[in-house]
Amino acid sequence: MHRVASSGSNGGSVRNRKEKKLTYVLNDANDSKHCAGVNCLDVLKSSVSGDQSYLFTGSRDGTLKRWAFDEDASFCSATFESHVDWVNDAALAGESTLVSCSSDTTVKTWDSLSDGACTRTFRQHTDYVTCLAVAAKNSNVVASGGLGGEVFIWDIEAALSPVAKPNDAMEEGSTNGLGNSQPVTSLRNVGSSNNISVQSSPSHGYAPTIAKGHKESVYALAMNDAGTMLVSGGTEKVLRVWDPRSGSKTMKLRGHTDNVRVLLLDSTGRFCLSGSSDSMIRLWDLGQQRCLHTYAVHTDSVWALACTPSFTHVYSGGRDQSLYLTDLATRESVLMCTKEHPIQQLALQDDSIWVATIDSSVERWPAEVQSPEKVFQRGGSFLAGNLSFNRARVSLEGLNPPPAYKEPLMTIPGSHPIVQHEILNNKRQILTKDAGDSVKLWDITKGVVVEDFGKISFEEKKEELFEMVSIPSWFTVDTRLGCLSLHLETPQCFSAEMYSADLKVSGRPEDDKINLGRETLKGLLGHWMAKKKHKPKPQALTSGDVLSVKDTKKNLNASKSEDSSAGNDPVYPPFEFPSISPPSIITEGSQGGPWRKKITEFTGTEDEKDFPLWCLDAVLNNRLPPRENTKLSFFLHPCEGSNVQVVTLGKLSAPRILRVHKVTNYVVEKMVLDSPLDSLATDGASVSGGPQQLFAGNGLLTPGSKPWQKLRPSIEILCNNQVLSPEWSLATVRTFIWKKPEDLILNYRVAIAK
Repeated sequence: MHRVASSGSNGGSVRNRKEKKLTYVLNDANDSKHCAGVNCLDVLKSSVSGDQSYLFTGSRDGTLKRWAFDEDASFCSATFESHVDWVNDAALAGESTLVSCSSDTTVKTWDSLSDGACTRTFRQHTDYVTCLAVAAKNSNVVASGGLGGEVFIWDIEAALSPVAKPNDAMEEGSTNGLGNSQPVTSLRNVGSSNNISVQSSPSHGYAPTIAKGHKESVYALAMNDAGTMLVSGGTEKVLRVWDPRSGSKTMKLRGHTDNVRVLLLDSTGRFCLSGSSDSMIRLWDLGQQRCLHTYAVHTDSVWALACTPSFTHVYSGGRDQSLYLTDLATRESVLMCTKEHPIQQLALQDDSIWVATIDSSVERWPAEVQSPEKVFQRGGSFLAGNLSFNRARVSLEGLNPPPAYKEPLMTIPGSHPIVQHEILNNKRQILTKDAGDSVKLWDITKGVVVEDFGKISFEEKKEELFEMVSIPSWFTVDTRLGCLSLHLETPQCFSAEMYSADLKVSGRPEDDKINLGRETLKGLLGHWMAKKKHKPKPQALTSGDVLSVKDTKKNLNASKSEDSSAGNDPVYPPFEFPSISPPSIITEGSQGGPWRKKITEFTGTEDEKDFPLWCLDAVLNNRLPPRENTKLSFFLHPCEGSNVQVVTLGKLSAPRILRVHKVTNYVVEKMVLDSPLDSLATDGASVSGGPQQLFAGNGLLTPGSKPWQKLRPSIEILCNNQVLSPEWSLATVRTFIWKKPEDLILNYRVAIAK
């Protein structure tokens, strides 16, 4: 503790630019499952894998997964992780290429039969990318649309061709132009090794075709098999038809009264089906440029459509949680099944249909795709009306027919997403509640579940875990991905400190301060630093060159210096993250855009420029930015009527985490008695002594006293007339006892007992 001036201001620098943050995502014990709603589905029957069928799913947890089947069971054979936000759509472009789009504004391509290798990232979109369309017989053509009103048509073969050497001086933002006059493609080459290095290559010469015309958000795209016709729809309530080869608009069709949410084209490109938030399904003849039929099947928004190969029957689902089959010619409809959640996506496989909802599970239901008339033979069919209120009226009157099927053929279960969370006062633990009402306690500096309490009251457990402790908020958290995402930003993430004794860190003095943010970063990047440390550094020698002894010593010394700065600072046990279901890092460096990767998948070859500079400064160089409010000012006064004074002047300052017992020691060391000891009586005890006594350490010795005559003072520190616990910190006292914006005032009183 030391005195501070009574007036004045703390100097501080103003940060002129927003520093990039680092986010880490905590995975549950079984990260082979999705932990948020499934937004997209696609089925691949691979001839490469001996006619093995795969199901691909994309989720709001930011990942895609490939599912394989063994008789009546399914298992996750690969996880595709690179998107940093919701995956909104995915489509297979041939057997070997999977294309996905996300709310992170990117379109990514993947090797669909690999263990999750991302091959390119396209960053042309300026807002969420919501939908994709692929030509079935010309898988080289892919279209993407999003909330920015942009529609891009990609030549996948040209886009994935080898790119030039990266130009580090080229800024990523300069490649986001929308004109066709110059190359705009910015490609992130991840490759089979999952390298993060960004390839920003305007010299590559490829630019997607742009379909200009949408003034508002695009929610749906569809393309014919040959890739010669593209249809788009969105919040403008109209269908726009394009020639994807040139990007020119050929027609605009009106009819829906609300957002167009889903589109399907037949193989020839003549007929189009559309589903809308107006609850209607419409069949269009694009050759005649008119609507042929309107089907009032649903009672709420239509979000998903799937059609039989002959384009004679359509399966539809949406917000009303119901799956219907409709004969497009006879208008006969049948309720196939009902769900507990709105239906997001449908995908046909053989004689069945996969159904994805805002829940994290996916179900496979009977569909009779080859002979859909068999479903109608089960009874319960009705004629689809022409007006949406017809179905709404039937629903209100309770006349809905029973579903044709009661149980799915197969279920791929997901993990329940987190729906409620509370950061505990210790700022190291978070209490969560998931959609299944299970309550868990997480340790965020280790990335593990401390305890699963099961289905109990969240509020009661929160009250039970309450601690009277005050630690600065050094992170923020959200559950947008269905799991805990912890965001670290400088300088806030370095604002919290704890004593090593409180963290049970051995080998350090008990009052040594440990920065929670820095140690957490060390734990997250520990695998990368270990790999980087042991990665051999090739020597760039031309033919015939010989490395001199001097050069060898120079390189050796540089290597030792690097190792001493990064490798000899251990990760303490309270900050060790698990190798099974490890967390994923989401961040952005000085080049390229955001990226996501599991901490155990780092190879050591990643460029330091892919990480925020402040993060590497803290981890490698132990260099932390200037921090505010790490100390707390207070006054120390004797209790009213006390004859004891402390030799101190003015305001005191000490670390926020300083314990009350340290203040007690300070009082003992600085204390002067203005009256003889026999004038101080406590609990009726009278003590005699000389004219003035000095306290030293934890005892009081009178001149000429013997060891057995040593008297021990009993010191009490108070605030607002309340005796403080010796283990409380000054920050805790200020938060829970003082509760005022003014400087803290502490009082002390002394009792002397033998």
